[in-house]
Amino acid sequence: MGKIARRTVLVMLLTGLAAFSTAARAETGHVAVIFTKGGLIVGVGGGEGVLTLRGKHYPFTVSGMSVGFTIGASTTKLVGRAINLRGPGSIEGSYGAAGAGGALAAGAGGVQLQNANGVILQLSGPKVGAELSAAVGGVTIRLK
Repeated sequence: MGKIARRTVLVMLLTGLAAFSTAARAETGHVAVIFTKGGLIVGVGGGEGVLTLRGKHYPFTVSGMSVGFTIGASTTKLVGRAINLRGPGSIEGSYGAAGAGGALAAGAGGVQLQNANGVILQLSGPKVGAELSAAVGGVTIRLK
């Protein structure tokens, strides 16, 4: 094997190891959120949640708004996971979402959101109340 070929193989191995170690540092945590929303045309909501990571609990607040067709009010209890965490602080930030959905009395809802840190929230749970929406919105999460 020539000198250039050995260097090429070494660079490829090091690059692969760097990519593997970066992916290995990302963690997955458990998330539980209670979010209440209401409105007419513009929906506004807020709530609280807890991130569980490495056996520790990190409480946070959730605030959000949607603009579009929104009528009514609902409370959603969501549970799921936070993927690609680089420590508890990486859950903070604005998460974008676009979609249409609705619940009357009680139903199930699910959502997948991502922030600028690359954290993905995969959440689902029951929605209680009377709300119909076809809106674009997002939420912001801040650790307490």
